[in-house]
Amino acid sequence: MERKLTRSANKMVGGVCAGLAEYFDIDPTVVRVVYAALSLFSACFPGIILYILLLIIMPPAEYHD
Repeated sequence: MERKLTRSANKMVGGVCAGLAEYFDIDPTVVRVVYAALSLFSACFPGIILYILLLIIMPPAEYHD
C-alpha cells in the first residue's frame, strides 16, 4: 500500500504533527514534543513558519467509510 504524507484527523491544531507521526509510524505525542522543543530552542519563529507552510502544503487525509 502506498503511503502518503497528509494532515491527520487526529489533530490538536492543524493535524501536521499527527500526519508526520502517521507517515513515519510513531506516536504523535513524540512528534509534538520534539516539534515544540525544537521551536522553543530556535526562538519559536522558524517553527511557526514551518508549521504554517506544512499546513498549507500537506493535503488533508481522505477517509473512506
